[in-house]
Parts: sequence; C-alpha cells; structure tokens
Amino acid sequence: MRFVWAVVAFVIAAAMIGAGIAQRTVFHGPSETSANVQTEGSTAFTLIDGAVLNSVPGAQTLRVQGDGAVFASYGRTADVKAWLADVAYTSATLDDAGTVQTSEVEPTVTPASGTATAGRSPVDSDLWLDEFEQTGSLSTTLQLPRDMSVLVASDGTAPAPANISLTWPIDDSTPWAGPLIVGGGIVLLIGLVLYLLGIRHVRRQRRPRRKGLPLPVTEPISTVGADAESKGVVSQSPVRRGGSRVRGALGGRRALVAVPALGLSVALLAGCSADAWPQLAATESPSPTPTVIVPEGQFPPAVTEAQAQRIVSKVSSTVAQADASLDANVVAERLAGPALAERQTNYKLRAAIADRPALPAIPAEPVQIVLPQTTGTWPRTLMTVVESADAATPTTTIMMMTQQTPWEEYKASYVGNLEASTNLPELAAPYVGATQVPPDSSFLVMAPEKVAAAYADVINNGQNSASFAKFDTANDLLLAAIQDNKTKRTDELNQTGAGTAEISFSASAGTATPIALATLDTGAIVAVNVYESDTAKPTNKDAVIKLDNNPAVKALTGVDQSATGFTTTYSDQVFFYVPSQGSDDQIRLLGYRSSLLEAKVSP
Repeated sequence: MRFVWAVVAFVIAAAMIGAGIAQRTVFHGPSETSANVQTEGSTAFTLIDGAVLNSVPGAQTLRVQGDGAVFASYGRTADVKAWLADVAYTSATLDDAGTVQTSEVEPTVTPASGTATAGRSPVDSDLWLDEFEQTGSLSTTLQLPRDMSVLVASDGTAPAPANISLTWPIDDSTPWAGPLIVGGGIVLLIGLVLYLLGIRHVRRQRRPRRKGLPLPVTEPISTVGADAESKGVVSQSPVRRGGSRVRGALGGRRALVAVPALGLSVALLAGCSADAWPQLAATESPSPTPTVIVPEGQFPPAVTEAQAQRIVSKVSSTVAQADASLDANVVAERLAGPALAERQTNYKLRAAIADRPALPAIPAEPVQIVLPQTTGTWPRTLMTVVESADAATPTTTIMMMTQQTPWEEYKASYVGNLEASTNLPELAAPYVGATQVPPDSSFLVMAPEKVAAAYADVINNGQNSASFAKFDTANDLLLAAIQDNKTKRTDELNQTGAGTAEISFSASAGTATPIALATLDTGAIVAVNVYESDTAKPTNKDAVIKLDNNPAVKALTGVDQSATGFTTTYSDQVFFYVPSQGSDDQIRLLGYRSSLLEAKVSP
C-alpha cells in the first residue's frame, strides 16, 4: 500500500511542478503591449487623446522619433484643445472598435494675432502640467487619467514627429508558480519517504525469523552457512549484530535518495522571482482626512498645485532677471497692473540713482498656499502665498495672478507682503479651488469694486469717514504707516520751506480692477489698488519748491525745482478679507505693498 501512495505522490508532485514551470515558461504571456500613432506629418502639433492613453490599464510609456527637436507635454484635454483652437492639428483618438485613428482638426477660433500662422512654440506654456524636450527621440513614462491628453510637436513651426508609439505594461506575474513548485517538491519528498518505507517493509518480511526455543534438531540454514564458510565462500546476507548493520544500510540509502529531492526543490525555488508568489502583504489603512464636498456642476480648478508651483517659479525667475537688468520689457512678461507699474518706476529710479534699493524679490519657494479659480474659460485667476527661503530677509508674499487667454502666461497683478501676525481665513483645498467673486457682488458686506474707494475715504477722513466702522482699523498696519509718512513729509517741508510752502494729502481708488476669490465661510479675499498723493506748493509767489533732499522726485520729473510745486503719488496694493453679507465681522487687512508710483510738476 505504501508503494501505491508513493506513486500517487509522485504523480501529484510531477503535475504540480510541471504546472508551476509551465506558468513561468510556455504559458508565460508578454510583459507589455503597444500601439502606434502614425501621422502624415502635415501639421505642427499632434494631440493624443486621454482615451487612447487609457485604452489599456496601467502606466503609459510614450516614445517619439523625429529628425530634430522633439517636444511633448501633457495637460487637461480641455486646456490643450483651447491652446490648439486657433491652429490646425492632428488628433489621435479611438474609433468604435477601439483602434487608434488620426484625423486633422481645423481651427475653431480666429487667431488673435499672427503668431498662430507664423508658428507658436509650445515650450513653457503655463497650461502644461509637465513638458519634455529632446533631440531626435524622446521617451517618458506617464500615468495620466482619462481627462488629460498629450501634445507632441517639434518647434511649433515644423511638422510634428510622425513616428509615435505608446506602450503599456501587462501583468504577467504568476503568483501560483512558486507555491506549485515548492508544494510539488514537498509532495515529491513525501513520495520518496513512502517509497523507502515500502522497501523497508518488504525487506523485513523477507528476513529469516527466529523460532521459539528449543531449536529443532536439524538447522539447515546454519549447516549450509558452515559448509559454505569451510569452503571459503563468503555469505552475501548481512550478518545481524543486534540489527545495527541492516538499519545502517537502509538509513544511508534513504539519505542518499532524499538529498536529490531536496536539491531539486531548492533549485526550483531559487529560480522563482517575486512575481511568482502571491502578494500577501497587509495593506496599510489610510488615515482619515477631512471630507471636502465639491458643489455639483462646479468647474475644476484652473491649475493643479504642482502646476501653480511651476508658475510661481517662472514668475520669480523672470522678475529676478528683469530686476538685475532693469528691463521693463522682460518684467512685463510676468507682471501686470499695479505690480508692473511699481516695478517700472523702480527701474527708472535705480537707473538714475545709484543707491536706490530694488523692490523685494518674488520668492519661488516654498509655496505655502495655492488657491486657484474654478473655471473652464478665460481669464483665470490664481492666488498664492510664498514664503521667502532667505533667512536674512524673511517675508511672506501674497500674489493674485491672472491668465487672460490660453496663449498667454499667468501674470501677477497684485503683489503684497503678509504680516507675521496675519491670520488668513479658511480656504478651499487646491484640488477644489474657489469661485471668483464678481466686482459688483452683493453677497459680501461690501462689493469688491467699492472697497478701494471706501478705504481711501478712511485714509482721508479717519474716524469721520462713513466707512470707518466697516474696517478693522485697530489692527491696520497700513493706516499707521500712512500716518507716519504724512508726518515725515510735513516735517521735511517745514524744515526746508521755512513757512513758505504747504503740503496736502489725498487718497483715491486706483485704476486697477479688483480681484476677489471666495473663502470657505462665503467671504472673500479681495485685492485692490489705492493711490496716495501728496502735493507740495509754495505759499509765496516768489518762492519755489526745491528737490535738494528728494532725488527720487527729481529723477521722475527731470527738474530740481518748481514755482508751482510737485505732486507725488504712491501706489498701494492692498489685500483684504471681506466677510459675507450679514456677518458682524469687519473688513480686515491681510497684507499690502506700498511704493512710489510717479511724480510730476503741479500745474
């Protein structure tokens, strides 16, 4: 019976080991699949739709072959199509059968300028989440969702590379190959043990058995043995000395037979890689996170957090380059509105006055807060808060940036510094975004378009202003700074004019359009522009106002004295928190930047 079970074990072991080896050899499928995107090379851009990228699950490896420059980028499909809307391009999509097909798409909008017909470089567009550039060939691995697409081009003028392929990995793991091979080795070992036990059993049955005492008179076995010994014949049967020799021989054979079985199992086990075993590692339970409910039908945020960090880095590097060269044209690539105007004035002053300090640099990192507008159209707004990495000049910069069209870059319109004691209101997560509040919104305690004028009235009239009670003036550092500047300017004029001159101050709403993004408590962060002006005039018709101690006004006006006086204007970029309608909270100052804007001779 032991032989029967041994044979059964051998058959099972052979089946298990054979099945395990077959999974790693003859039944082992391909490790990847691929698809080609062949174009005619008639357009400068090729758009690979997200449906193509996700036609096979898993990461997508993009390979592009070209003759010269090879460019690839990816972004939201809607954003990429908006960027391509004014040019003809090749679109790669899936047909009903799931096959990749290409077609040429004609422009859907009229180009705003001649750049579309002359060629437009796709490099460094703020719409891309990432981009890649190589010469001759390009290969990169992506993991894009269905709502993102890939743009392939050369330089934006020459035809896009026509040889494009996509590759996806296929799960070719064989998790049961290892257990089958090892299990088969164990069953084989059991079969060998059963087989040896069967042999031992048979040999025990064939041994001579002792008779009970007394022995018979005749003992043929002993006589035969004695005769054989007397004739010089050595017996082939093992001599039993306490049974030790028989057991020793059997045990030695069993060990010799078991060693190859164990060696086979170890050899097969060593050839099994990690994907030949079931992955039984325990999955870590994710830590609970706050639940954020996105309103139904809300557009996605204009940019992702990583995208915003890249935009801030570009703004920082461009402004730093312009600051170093005093190039107003370069700085206009990344600044607009009040932020651009203050920089242009600073460049004029630094060109004329050797020791005139530069404006604070715009830090690139770390980006602490990203609040993008939720929208599917343009213009788009983005608010960021960036801390300075320079320990010598620690500052926290708040910016409002706007992208006017898909073909333009984000430009910072408002740039201010947050005070260390500033507490920002609760804001939505970057992946949720915030709605932009219209300038005439009635859902706030004050419409954004009225905030600048109301604050200017507080500057002019103080406690007599009708809007004084609406602002948190007790914690307003800008009001205190403005008052200090008024006192300083008055003292300077009294010292130089000796009673022959007078100075007056006034504030007004700036010309820039306010920008407001909603907070989670239905309030808003509002950025506005306020002008502060002081006019110095002589009180005696024979007197003149000299600029001996004011090189900045002298540099801006081009004169060193005037009989009619001078008007100096400062630009304030002010960030407020404006509560929602019905709230008892006051409008609170969050941050600001104040700088000299212009100076002119009074009429």
